[in-house]
Amino acid sequence: MTPQTTFPQAGLTETIREDVIDSLPSRDTNNIGVEHGAKYRTSEWYTGSGEIVPGNDSRSFEVTATFTLKAQVKLIQGIFDPSNPTLAEIYNSRGRCVAIIDQTVDSLYGESVRQYFDTHEIPLQMNVCRAWEADKTPETVHRLLEFLGKDGCDVSRNEPVLVIGGGVLSDVAGLACALQHRRTPYIMVGTTVVAAIDAGPSPRTCTNGKQFKNSIGAYHPPVLTLVDRTFFRTLAKGHIRNGMAEIIKMAVTDDKVLFELLEDYGPRLVETHFATLGDDQELAKVADEVIYRALFSYMKYEGTNMFETYQDRPHAYGHTWSPRYEPAAKLMHGHAVAVGMAYGASLATKLGWLQPTERDRIIALIRSLGLTAYHPILEDIDLMIAGQQNMRRKRGEGGLWAPLPCGIGACDYAKEVPPDVLEAAVADHKAVCATLPDGGAGVEMYLKDLGLE
Repeated sequence: MTPQTTFPQAGLTETIREDVIDSLPSRDTNNIGVEHGAKYRTSEWYTGSGEIVPGNDSRSFEVTATFTLKAQVKLIQGIFDPSNPTLAEIYNSRGRCVAIIDQTVDSLYGESVRQYFDTHEIPLQMNVCRAWEADKTPETVHRLLEFLGKDGCDVSRNEPVLVIGGGVLSDVAGLACALQHRRTPYIMVGTTVVAAIDAGPSPRTCTNGKQFKNSIGAYHPPVLTLVDRTFFRTLAKGHIRNGMAEIIKMAVTDDKVLFELLEDYGPRLVETHFATLGDDQELAKVADEVIYRALFSYMKYEGTNMFETYQDRPHAYGHTWSPRYEPAAKLMHGHAVAVGMAYGASLATKLGWLQPTERDRIIALIRSLGLTAYHPILEDIDLMIAGQQNMRRKRGEGGLWAPLPCGIGACDYAKEVPPDVLEAAVADHKAVCATLPDGGAGVEMYLKDLGLE
C-alpha cells in the first residue's frame, strides 16, 4: 500500500511516492528526521492552522487560514545588569545575539550591553544605527536588511533579533525583521517613552513616505517587549514630554483613572523623568502604574486587532489629521498628536459628544505637560482635507472613523467629518486657545528644537 501523510492544518491528503523514499540513503526514518503526519514549524514563536475546501465543479476551491502569536510585554528594571537573567536565558541556547541599537543609546549604554553579553559568554553581533525622524526611510530599512541578511549576520527565521532604541528604531528595525525571511522574530527594548508604551510593543512596523508618515509598513509585533524606565533618566526632557502625548490619548479615550493620575502627577513625571531622577519611592510607584495602565489600554486594542481588521481603534485619537500636517510643520510627533487631540476635543464638543468642561480639562492636561494645544497649520483647511482623504485610504475607504472623546475615559468614532464642520471646529478651537498663553503653543515643539531635523 502506498504510504500517506495527512496535513491536518489544511485538511488535505497527499501521497508520498515509494520511489522517492527508496532513493534515500536509509529506510530508517529516525536517522533522517522523518516523522510521518507531523507538522514542521518554521519558528517556535508562531503557530497557525488552515482549511481548504474544494468546490463542487472541480474548478475552484476556497482557502481559510489563521495566524497565531503570543506577544509578551514586561515591566522590568536593570535589563542589562549582569545579574538580570532575562536576556541571557533567551540567547544562551542560541549561541549568539544579533542586535540593532540606536546610535545615541549606544553612546550611553553600549558598553553595558556589551559587558552584559560578555559576562554571560554570549557572542554579540551588533549594528549601530542612527534613528532620527529623518532616518525613517526605506533606505534605512535596506541597510538593516543587509546587516540581517546573507551578507551580514544571516539570521535564522527562528532567531529573535534584539532591538534597543526609541520609536523610530522600533519602526524601521521591526519592518526589516518583518521583511527578512518574510517574518523574523525580534525582542524590543524601548529606551524612550514613545518606544516603551506605544511604538515598541505595537504590531505596526513602518517607514515614512514622502508626504505621509508611516505610510509603508507591515504588521509584525515583537515577540517580547521589555520596558525599563531607568533608560528615561538620560533622555532630554523634550523626549519625555514628546512621549507623554501617547499616554494622554489612552487616558482620554479609555482610562479615566489614568487621566486623573496624569492631572495629579504628570508635570512631576516630566520633571523627574518618570521618577528616575531623585529618590521619591511613592512617585516611582505612580510612574510604574502610569506606564502599566497606558500599555495595557493601548495593547488591549492594538495588540488584539493585529491586522487592523476593525477600525474601532481608540489609540488613533490625535492621529487622524496629524500624519499629514506633522511633516509639513516639522513638529515633534508628540506635539503633533497633542494638537490633534486638543482639536479633536473641540470637534467632539461641537458635535455634542463632549461637555465644554471636559474639553477644557483635556486641553489643560496637554498644556500642563508643555505639549501643544494649537498650531496655525490647522488653518490650512486644504491640507486637513487632504489628510482626511489619505486617512480614508489607510482605513479602507469605509469612512474616516476618527476617534473622538465622548467623556473622560471613553470615545466613539466619527465616520465622516464634512469640510464645513471641520473648518467650523478649527475656528472654535482657535478661539478657545486664543485665551491661552502663547495661543496654546508648546515647549520644544519642533524637530529642530531637539536636533532631529
